[in-house]
Amino acid sequence: MNVLLLGSGGREHTLAWKIAQSSKLNQLYIAPGNAGTSSHGTNVDLSLSDFDTMFTFVVDMSIDIIVVGPEQPLVDGIFDYFKSKKETKNVIIIGMNKEAAQLEGSKDYAKSFMMRHNVPTAAYKSFDATTVADGEAFLETLNAPYVLKADGLAAGKGVLILDSLEEAKSGLRDMLINNKFGAAGNQVVIEEFLSGIELSVFVLTDGEKYAVLPEAKDYKRIGEGDTGLNTGGMGSISPVPFADKAFMDKVISKVVEPTVKGIKADGLKYSGFVFIGLMKVGDEPLVIEYNVRMGDPETETVIPRLKNDLLELFVAMDKGELDKVEMEFDDRYAASVMLVSGGYPESYEKNKKISGLENISNTIAFHAGTTHDDNANVLSNGGRVIALTSYGKTMEEALAYSYKAADIVKFDKVYYRTDLGKDL
Repeated sequence: MNVLLLGSGGREHTLAWKIAQSSKLNQLYIAPGNAGTSSHGTNVDLSLSDFDTMFTFVVDMSIDIIVVGPEQPLVDGIFDYFKSKKETKNVIIIGMNKEAAQLEGSKDYAKSFMMRHNVPTAAYKSFDATTVADGEAFLETLNAPYVLKADGLAAGKGVLILDSLEEAKSGLRDMLINNKFGAAGNQVVIEEFLSGIELSVFVLTDGEKYAVLPEAKDYKRIGEGDTGLNTGGMGSISPVPFADKAFMDKVISKVVEPTVKGIKADGLKYSGFVFIGLMKVGDEPLVIEYNVRMGDPETETVIPRLKNDLLELFVAMDKGELDKVEMEFDDRYAASVMLVSGGYPESYEKNKKISGLENISNTIAFHAGTTHDDNANVLSNGGRVIALTSYGKTMEEALAYSYKAADIVKFDKVYYRTDLGKDL
């Protein structure tokens, strides 16, 4: 099979690494890819928003599967575009139609979906620039801390969690009147704060049948002890020690199954991943959010634990046979430590030469934001630069290998958190 994988981050490098192991693979192309993906396939310079040029490439290269890594092309309607063309209507697209992508593209759409299909979640209301006063009044009915979410896509950073009512009111005005998050914040969802511990659950579904992948715990804050600014993610661990069989059975019966049934009941076209961001409150799972693709940095620990051939899973999904697949996981822990650029998630410098990658052992380096210079040196090219993933019989062993690698891989102003797993 010929595969086109879209994206350029750590998620896409991990997917490329896994797809390259498939017995079904003929050619793998990654658009645009990064310095790491180029060792598993061919990087191609395609814009993720230029569907017409992508269409020509898909036809010319006889692409059988398009794997959409990031959310933006899905929200932009890539599924609908390719399915509407007679030359590409039979291409397997790991994604969903434009309306279904609103499960991530609009927090308000997702929350109303959860309410409609009895998926447990926090109480909420939505507001826009014309109802700021109503939003402030709603905040007064809640207890601190206060959760404000930009309705649209904000690269994982459109959430404010504020401790005082005045801060919350000011934050609401910043989002709705001062455009703190641009168009993504034209509508704001205010919801009750859930006290518990987070985990991420991943499901592959055709909108009727489904397969559950390994779960993971990610770390979103830049600072030790989960403090400081929200980032795209500073690392992840899988499996999650507190997510035992009893809890995961609840997740499947109370969250996964109502979600998949809801997708079918609403007539959404789906053939891809559902990333369910959960909070364990007491012994109950409550949904914080849906994403319509694999998470990053969770992919860097979830996919290494998946023993199944990924392309075989995609083909089974396309045939409506996911219920016949026996999911196989590596029972070792996988732990991923993210190396980021100094200053991230605020302003940071790029093009820092990276050294030491050839000297690490017992660890896989998944490139998140890298490029090559003319002399084949690997350079930093983003805020999150490299995810270092290791296996271990215990969580502590896996983390020890990743931290050992983090001491070896160097670039100017490199930073990483040293406290992953301590909350587990």
